Amino acid sequence: MRLTTRELADRAAELAAEASRTGRARILGITGPPGAGKSTLAAALTEALGAGTAVVVGMDGFHLSNAVLEARGSRDRKGAVDTFDDAGYAALIDRIADHALDAPPLYAPEFRREIEEPVAAGTVVGAEPLVITEGNYLLVPDGAWPAARSRMAEVWYLDLPDAERLRRLVARHHAFGKPLPDAETWAAGSDQRNAELIATTRGAADLVVEWV
Repeated sequence: MRLTTRELADRAAELAAEASRTGRARILGITGPPGAGKSTLAAALTEALGAGTAVVVGMDGFHLSNAVLEARGSRDRKGAVDTFDDAGYAALIDRIADHALDAPPLYAPEFRREIEEPVAAGTVVGAEPLVITEGNYLLVPDGAWPAARSRMAEVWYLDLPDAERLRRLVARHHAFGKPLPDAETWAAGSDQRNAELIATTRGAADLVVEWV
């Protein structure tokens, strides 16, 4: 389904209105393959909804650190489903779902692409009625991912034609320091294997959308 930012924001606003009535935050998940535009859409929704309505908590804050990945021999697969702390993510989503809007704030980690590492307590979850969480593996049926999914009001799967998605991925990797040949290899290799896994979860989404 092709939807505009305004149409998606209207749907997200309905979730925020529900939270305002119940006094507890509602969680909207946005998933899809690498390069589909998840973080960009999350930011666009936050802006469209207006100040104080939504906050973004990225799944990428639960990347295992480079040191841990190197110790495990997984550094060259960073971004694969088993290179995240899925139990930690599920625990945070559980806390957010139970968070009263008038309670003290919660803190969530965030991922900093400029250093390729997660940073603790980088995001403040306060009185916003809607929490938007975005990431690759929100609909994966294994591990602790289903526990996180069970606390989300809706999960949207963001679709994008592969050619454009790969173009964006290569550009992003290159912009954050990878030489162009390495960026192309990573996008077509590790990222693509992850994308193929994520594509199998598409049918479990509440909404499949091509954002225009």
